[in-house]
Amino acid sequence: MDVLEKLTILTDAAKYDAACTSSGGSRTSKKGYIGNTSTSLAGCCHTFSADGRCVTLLKVLMTNRCVYDCKYCVNRRSNETKRTAFTPEELADLTISFYRRNYIEGLFLSSGVLRSPDYTTELMIQSLRLLRETYRFNGYIHAKAIPGAAPELVEQLGFLADRLSVNIELPSEAGLKALAPDKTKGAILAPMRQIQVRNRQSKEELVKYRHAPKFAPAGQSTQLIVGATADNDLHILRLTQGLYDRYRLKRVFYSAYVPVVEHALLPAKDVKPPLLREHRLYQADWLLRFYGFRAEELLDEGNPDFDPRVDPKCSWALAHLNFFPVEVNTADYESLLRIPGVGIVSARRILSARRTGPLHMENLPKLGVVMKRAQYFLTASGKTAEGLRFTPDSLLRGLIAAEHPLLPQPPMEQLSLFTAI
Repeated sequence: MDVLEKLTILTDAAKYDAACTSSGGSRTSKKGYIGNTSTSLAGCCHTFSADGRCVTLLKVLMTNRCVYDCKYCVNRRSNETKRTAFTPEELADLTISFYRRNYIEGLFLSSGVLRSPDYTTELMIQSLRLLRETYRFNGYIHAKAIPGAAPELVEQLGFLADRLSVNIELPSEAGLKALAPDKTKGAILAPMRQIQVRNRQSKEELVKYRHAPKFAPAGQSTQLIVGATADNDLHILRLTQGLYDRYRLKRVFYSAYVPVVEHALLPAKDVKPPLLREHRLYQADWLLRFYGFRAEELLDEGNPDFDPRVDPKCSWALAHLNFFPVEVNTADYESLLRIPGVGIVSARRILSARRTGPLHMENLPKLGVVMKRAQYFLTASGKTAEGLRFTPDSLLRGLIAAEHPLLPQPPMEQLSLFTAI
């Protein structure tokens, strides 16, 4: 099998891994090396850097051979599919060739488990060492740490990669036992803890020694599958909150389950992937990371799943109408972030603009406020939007219409003057 045929197979097998990112790296160009991390062929995927630029990575598996039999995975041991593997030399040569042709700006490397986690990790280390030391590649590399690999191998991998990730795969230990019996919660969490501790130690060493080697300077991320088990959104969000708190992850990625193999425990192939649910979890994840929300604020045992009709922030606002309306001229930053339609940038603009004078409703769209959502939840100089009248039911309809403007809406109810008052 030639290299291009291997590339076609192993890039196609890598497409189910969503945890592909290039943000967090800051290594600049270096004399004698090629590439830096500031920066429609098979395997080329688009991602975004910390400053918002779109970059292209070669997203590929070291091998799609695997000793595990995870029931949700296309590369599972018992699945009939064409198998192959790169040698370290082939992968390094392919990556550098793509880079020199300006096809890619970095590498995202994952793998099935060939023989054992240690053996697979050793192959990945050999590939990255060839890139870093022989080809002197200074660009971005994101590598997957294999659960169960020896700690010393994970450490070597971390000194060669910019970012490491360990896929937690399923939200609950029960789901892991049912669908991935070869994996354990301890085997997954152990390298996550090691990466966190070693990354912190590396930062401390850099304070003392300027040229100390950097261990996974862009941090770590993980991915979990949504919809393969019966876990609700509350359980997933609590897990996410715990991962951010305990392991200081940069990102948690959510992958709507795609039925790639037949199995009685999983949804049938004709069942559509829960893409809207995945989208709502990403929105909630953003609220956890940047808006100061906690998992227990967004969901509870009485409402364990997100309302698919509106985004999580609007859903929270509808459940806490006593918090509103918020006066934009006096509210603090944290309160502004709670208003649907007000983001991080627009909240900062409001704080800056109101120093020069009071804000009025007509000023807010210019500051980036999405008024079709925000108008229900704020006042400016004590006034609401002109002519705005609503009830809790019409408020929900208005928010649904704001998010899905092309969907047919139920007829609006004409209120009497006394009802409006």
